[in-house]
Amino acid sequence: MLKVFLVEDEFVVREGIKNNINWAGEGFHFCGEAADGELAYPLIQAEQPDIIITDIRMPFMNGLELSRLVKKELPESKIIILSGHEEFNYAKEAIKIGVTEYLLKPISGTELLKVMKRRGQQILMERIEKQNFERYKREMEENEMNARRKLFDDMVEGSLSTAAILERGKELGLELGAKYYQIILFKYSTSSGDESYSSELLTLDKELKNLNSRYDNIILFDRAIEGIALLVKGDSPEQLDETREKYLKEVKSILARYPSVNYFGGIGKLVNRLTRLSESFENAARAFAHRFILERNAIISCDELSELTFEDVDSSLSALELGNLDLKKAESFLKSGEADEITYFVEEFIKSVGRASEKSLLFKQYIIMNIYFTVLSFLKEIGCTDALTEEPFTGLDVIKDIINDSQKAKDYMIRLFTIAIERRDALRTKRVHRIIEQAKEYINKHYSDENISLNDIAAYVNISPSHFSTVFSRETGSSFIKYLTDLRINKAKELLKCTDLRCSDISVAVGYKDPHYFSYLFKKTQNCSPMQYRASKG
Repeated sequence: MLKVFLVEDEFVVREGIKNNINWAGEGFHFCGEAADGELAYPLIQAEQPDIIITDIRMPFMNGLELSRLVKKELPESKIIILSGHEEFNYAKEAIKIGVTEYLLKPISGTELLKVMKRRGQQILMERIEKQNFERYKREMEENEMNARRKLFDDMVEGSLSTAAILERGKELGLELGAKYYQIILFKYSTSSGDESYSSELLTLDKELKNLNSRYDNIILFDRAIEGIALLVKGDSPEQLDETREKYLKEVKSILARYPSVNYFGGIGKLVNRLTRLSESFENAARAFAHRFILERNAIISCDELSELTFEDVDSSLSALELGNLDLKKAESFLKSGEADEITYFVEEFIKSVGRASEKSLLFKQYIIMNIYFTVLSFLKEIGCTDALTEEPFTGLDVIKDIINDSQKAKDYMIRLFTIAIERRDALRTKRVHRIIEQAKEYINKHYSDENISLNDIAAYVNISPSHFSTVFSRETGSSFIKYLTDLRINKAKELLKCTDLRCSDISVAVGYKDPHYFSYLFKKTQNCSPMQYRASKG
């Protein structure tokens, strides 16, 4: 029921209005009364009525003064002023304040009830419109996430001007202006390290996003399979450092409650221009690539890289054991590393072995051969034996020619990893095609289920929601929610053209139990109501 509050200094008039209307029977709840604005204001604050009926001339605080205060606090409430004065100035001021109705006394209960019902209907329609908009906004969050991801990629490529960055940020509701910036690359995963669907990671996602919503100076960008990126802002280096450290402390506290989740973060350098974000990103990416080298939960900055020390290795080949060269790091990188991280990884992998990798030709040869056989084994494991006919795999004689030149040795290892990761990604692309076809088939069968969601589809095809969102958009050229909405609306158009079903029945048939929302969405996407569409095709 809509709540009504009455403010009237004349007792007889107040009692007459209160007692001559069957409030509950007419769909209203009479929630309170007062003899003047001063007494009414705290009661209105407590009750938060939908409709306020007030006299204009009252002692202590008049109706216009009360209306001005109420409109600031309860802008959606409707105010009906009762006045015995026809003066133009009163009416003009009432309009300026936002008063809904300006009625002249005397007025009958029937007339007042008619006005209240009209305004009550307006309130209900506004609420439905607001609910529809909020639901539409929630459903379009996936589109916004993809747009944010694209903005981040463009920013760190360094191809946008400051004005373009700020403008695109504004379109997405992001305030990007600041004096200093820093990028953090971060990823968390289950101990298995794959991209399978995980309800535990979904819960963690929500916790971290809730945390992020409390930090105005940290903007989160979802990078799907690559993790997340954080843009930290500040008006001074000290303020930025304080914000970052406080935030990361809370992140670690949350992650401590998830012992089966592994995480790693790389912090880029501080920059003082948006157009220099590419520098901070490059530093962060180098630090982030150490997740394969350190193999432990950590968040490290680019400044800490030079401080990292690795156990030196004896330069005598006879003193070596396989354990001295941790090939699991290389195997891990082959499974989940990115193509743009290969150079960083190879450089840091060589450093992690120790100075013997530079001093001893025998040890250098030992490293290269082990990397060679590790990559060879990986290619066989994923079924890409045809790659073994390519130049780096045609023989080991080339190793003798490159071990005297550190740069050539490094370039050779980079080439090995590049071929392996290119082949791995090509296989993943084929698998993604199959996954998307499965997803589309599922959507086509279940679009009439109102509760179908991106999470449901991701669970069905067994990949993480963020990864599914990314690959679905890339493969179909449309976000999941747009694909689903287009499918439902097209099915509705078919039913509108070919059947005599009521709009409410069509709404349910295509997955919208709420016919108001169906009409809202139809008009939003087709620029006409369902009935107008039916009439135009009749």
